[in-house]
Amino acid sequence: MSLTPEEKLNHYLCAPGNGVFTVQTAKEKKEVLHNRLYGVTGEEAEKAWRKKLQEFCYYKVDKPLVFGICHDTGGGILRGANWGPLFVRQALYDRFTEGSIAYDIGDIRVIPHLLMDKYLNSATVRSCRSALYDNEHFELAVSPLSIAYEVVRSAYELNEGARFFAIGGDHSISYPLTKAYIEQQKKRGKKVGIIHFDAHTDLLQQRLGIDICFGSWTYHILNDLERPYHVVQIGIRSSGKPKEHWEEKYGVKQYWNYDVQNRGMEAIASETIEHFQKEGIDEIYLTFDIDAIGEEYVSATGTPEPDGISPDEAITAIEMFAKHLNITSGDIAEVAPFVSTKHSGTDADEPESTLSAAGEVSRAIVDAMQFQK
Repeated sequence: MSLTPEEKLNHYLCAPGNGVFTVQTAKEKKEVLHNRLYGVTGEEAEKAWRKKLQEFCYYKVDKPLVFGICHDTGGGILRGANWGPLFVRQALYDRFTEGSIAYDIGDIRVIPHLLMDKYLNSATVRSCRSALYDNEHFELAVSPLSIAYEVVRSAYELNEGARFFAIGGDHSISYPLTKAYIEQQKKRGKKVGIIHFDAHTDLLQQRLGIDICFGSWTYHILNDLERPYHVVQIGIRSSGKPKEHWEEKYGVKQYWNYDVQNRGMEAIASETIEHFQKEGIDEIYLTFDIDAIGEEYVSATGTPEPDGISPDEAITAIEMFAKHLNITSGDIAEVAPFVSTKHSGTDADEPESTLSAAGEVSRAIVDAMQFQK
């Protein structure tokens, strides 16, 4: 049974904060968010969210779309990024009046045991369709990454110029998001680049036999771009191979953290801007893994790494990019609020320190999306 884009979004999405399926866990946090967004909680919040979703479906909304992907099945070290969307939203909206900054269309519905539909047999797909949609015959995706791809595609069917900011979730979420984004921009005749902040390259071909995950998504998106050189990675420092290996083998452009420390973030950002301008890039997707920032600032994440960039350096770069490049969509990933490890040499309170950094970075990205050239 084929469905319209409006029908798909109504099936694929739920109210903000509800993407993690629970009865009581973090209920108070969800209610605070719902009260902030809609002035009500419980069933009334559900009605208010659905009304906003319908407004998006039937009217062209000229604001960045915010949605959450409460998913960490694509991670592989410490789990917990499925709670990122609920907590990062709070940190983001603390920095804005929600109604004036973006349009929150909710969370995708997540079956936490799944990753992508291609890994499932037909019987499992039918069973999951019955559980999610009460109809095994609906031609709908059931796995988080597959649903994320379809949500973006459906949003583009309703508004071809839609901009979105997704809150993860582990970094595997960026594969379906960038894939749908690149496909859409190509249809519009736009040349696309990706700015990728991370401590890790995410350029594995597979991890333990799984091809799409937090450590491989970048590798699998390279062929969708006009050139691999249209991916610029910033903040890399945790890798078994040197920078030259990744740049020469895969053709990406990298600035490791030692480049940032030796040359300064402003110089790196300026060179990145010049690179994309020289390449004739029209639109930029910006993805930010929170572990690009050093563990002395952020440890509530699955793979905290020392000696990273600072929150101020991250904001400096994003604000510079916003002035010279068209950042039209993006995401933040790997914030795990219930995972916090005390690291030597820091007195940072967690998860507050990580959430503060995530809120500032998210604000800067959404700001950049509204500051289109």
